[in-house]
This record gives sequence, structure tokens and C-alpha cells, in this order.
Amino acid sequence: MPLKVKSTTRGAGVFILSPIGSIDAHTHSILQETVDDILAQQPDVIIFDMEFADYISSTGIRVLLKTKKALKETDGRMVFMNLQPQIQKVFDILKAIPSLKVFTSIEELDKYLDVMQQAARKQNN
Repeated sequence: MPLKVKSTTRGAGVFILSPIGSIDAHTHSILQETVDDILAQQPDVIIFDMEFADYISSTGIRVLLKTKKALKETDGRMVFMNLQPQIQKVFDILKAIPSLKVFTSIEELDKYLDVMQQAARKQNN
């Protein structure tokens, strides 16, 4: 599914980004461009509303990690809301992965995340 990103403001310095679709190797640049435009405005908070994000790969996670790092440099914050079960599962997995190298490649990580998200979808249907 192609990715669309809706961007709205909620007061001074507070931005809500709502990705709609899959955030993967083919679409992550769409999210990155939107994030970069917002980071240029030195936001206090970026809220990711993930209600309509149905998939995220390691390249999507990388966009989020880069965003977190950029916000940290300016004392900004990043928060998430409305995580779909399969996206929540990825976040849970990433919290459980130690800092040691676990996967041998991005492809291996993406395959693992794909399987976990498919299982989470089946569980919730």
C-alpha cells in the first residue's frame, strides 16, 4: 500500500504526523521528507498518530530513530498514539532486542518483523 502522511499542528511547536499505509523501503522517504520539513521548524513535540499505519519495516523504524535523535538535540520530544497491534508488536520486539547485533542483515530483520506483524494481524482478526 502506498504511503500518505497527513501533517497537522496542535498549537505552537506541536505537530501531529499521521502516516496512512505501509512505511517500508519503498515509502519511508515520504515520511522522512515530511519529518525533515517539521524538524526545520524546531518543534517541541512531534506526535505520530499511527492509527492508519498498517506496516513498518526497519527503514521505517530508522526514520523514527533519526527523528528521535534530532529532537533530542533540541530538547524536543516524540510520542506515539493509536498504535495498531502489529505496529505495537514491532515496538515491543525492538524494546526486547539487546544492543548486541541480533540480525545479520536488514533483510533478515525485515523478514522477522514481517512474520511478527502478520501473526499479530491474524491474532486480532
